[in-house]
Amino acid sequence: MTSEANEPVEIRAEPIRLGQFLKLAGIVDSGSDTRFLLDDGAVTVGGEPEARRGRQLVRGDVVTVSLPAGERAFVVA
Repeated sequence: MTSEANEPVEIRAEPIRLGQFLKLAGIVDSGSDTRFLLDDGAVTVGGEPEARRGRQLVRGDVVTVSLPAGERAFVVA
């Protein structure tokens, strides 16, 4: 199941690190928990697989996460 639309996640300042962004989006409890998703290949940025927790994101980047309940897509806003 793929999300119909990207869910906007407001940030205060850019850039923001991927781990911090996923915490802000409510996907992980702490930025370090991002490692488990990255190790499973469950995260893409702009459609490309991402393995770096510290990846710098800017407004307009689209982050997709594959979860057991389906995919969720977020846009950095």
